[in-house]
Amino acid sequence: KTIQGRGQGWLDASEWLKRSAGNDWTYFAAGGYTGAYDFTGEYYVPCLPYDSNGIFGHNRFDSPEVANAFAAWHQLFDQLNQLNGTEISKAPPEIRDFIDRVCQMGPEILEQRAQQLHDIIGGRVSVLPPDTRHVEYDVIPLTIADGCLYNCGFCRVKSGNGFKSRQKKDILAQIHQLKDHYGKDIVNYNSVFLGQHDALFAGAQHIEFAATQAFEIFDFENSVLKAPRLFLFGSVDSILRAEDPLFKMLNHLPFETFINIGLESADPATFSQIEKPLDKEKVTRAFNRMMDINKTYHRVEISANFLYGADLPETHMPSILDLTRNGLDHFYSKGTIYFSPLENIGSVQEVKNRFTEFKTLCRLPVFIYLIQRL
Repeated sequence: KTIQGRGQGWLDASEWLKRSAGNDWTYFAAGGYTGAYDFTGEYYVPCLPYDSNGIFGHNRFDSPEVANAFAAWHQLFDQLNQLNGTEISKAPPEIRDFIDRVCQMGPEILEQRAQQLHDIIGGRVSVLPPDTRHVEYDVIPLTIADGCLYNCGFCRVKSGNGFKSRQKKDILAQIHQLKDHYGKDIVNYNSVFLGQHDALFAGAQHIEFAATQAFEIFDFENSVLKAPRLFLFGSVDSILRAEDPLFKMLNHLPFETFINIGLESADPATFSQIEKPLDKEKVTRAFNRMMDINKTYHRVEISANFLYGADLPETHMPSILDLTRNGLDHFYSKGTIYFSPLENIGSVQEVKNRFTEFKTLCRLPVFIYLIQRL
């Protein structure tokens, strides 16, 4: 689950390593009490073992302290496995059981369990919604639809497949298999991600079925964590198609629901460059719909993604500011704006300066979107 150092030989006493159910390790850096929150919305910066958070500079996984931490983990397994039967027999039964269960969860088994998770849901989750930061990315993934509507040219996490909803019997089978997979550990979860890239387009019936069945079968009522949450992606077309009954249904679910919409820009030149089949008028309508939903339904929050990159047209950033400042009459605390960095972001310091400037002018909360898979 986690690895943390103490005293000398560790980077920072307030920082730690955490393993996901998908067998990725993330280093949670403190990043300064206010600095981290300004950029990520949390009091930590998740440093991932893959290239998606370059704007924060130093890769903690290159640090000898982190390498030594992983070495200590492997050494622990060696030491436990070398204990002879006599030494183990002297320990109380609960200690013997604990050591046995630890030995059964070595690196190879954890890798196999991650593969089993991916097999159950039909493949790796290439990206989680940015709002899953609220639960430190601890979500149970449940695929209710495959593919997406657009398969945009710029996207690095798309499946390449067209959109197709799963049948309810498939969704129910996943839920039961996931319950068995997580076993006793399921009590430490209270949140679900409905995948893949546009679960909102699957419609009210599919979403309600998946959410209610997951809540009941995963027994979230008795989770050690309270305030269960539901996360999903949506698209411009799916939010424009979704009518009020869908959001009324979400508002009455036993979850607080977060839906992340990929707007990307409000600039025609940018849409052409990134190969996204949208226009300014459609994005503006989707943004206004997002704001209306956030005002109306207290247990539903819609957030939006926009791109950041050094090679995007000069008209890109002003188009976003026109929506998120000039189009609003005052600051709103609900309806987070996320900036997703592209491969070429230019100077790290310039990115931070422009981000800070935009955050000051925008009339919505603004944070950086760090790609986190599962």
